[in-house]
Amino acid sequence: MLELSILGFLAEEPLHGYELKERIKALTGHVRPVSDGALYPAITRLVGAGLLDQHTEPGASAAPRRILALTDRGREELLERLRRPKQTEITDHVRFNTVLAFLRHLPDRREQAAVLRRRLDFLETPTSFFYASGKPVRAEEADDVFRQGMLRVARATGEAERAWLRETVALLDQPS
Repeated sequence: MLELSILGFLAEEPLHGYELKERIKALTGHVRPVSDGALYPAITRLVGAGLLDQHTEPGASAAPRRILALTDRGREELLERLRRPKQTEITDHVRFNTVLAFLRHLPDRREQAAVLRRRLDFLETPTSFFYASGKPVRAEEADDVFRQGMLRVARATGEAERAWLRETVALLDQPS
């Protein structure tokens, strides 16, 4: 998820490390904060793999800043990750939002729709936070008001997301 965020934001424009961190934090920070101890080693790995380029520019009033940019190989890697997200990037809501944040970079509408269909297929499988006798517990069947709340909010959120996914897949399936 972190590497996808790095590649995605740098596909939009070159950034220095701090600005990149702030954008990633805005995208996922309230749920999964990014630390320097995770970000900078990831950047180093991506530079080492030839996916990012870095150079220094003079700072406005401080030390020189390290500017990061996506290489052609990095753009290819981003597109491949968007075409074929890992299963956890489909099933985990925060990870899927990261894919969604950059899916517009995938130029083929059919490939975009295929990613959304995978998420829709996942969401259409009955599930719950709680089970009784091997069956998902519905909000109306929960034994306390707090579990009922969890299940009602999850159902409403799921219904809204499924509706948006269906609408967007239909839009992407239309001839351009």
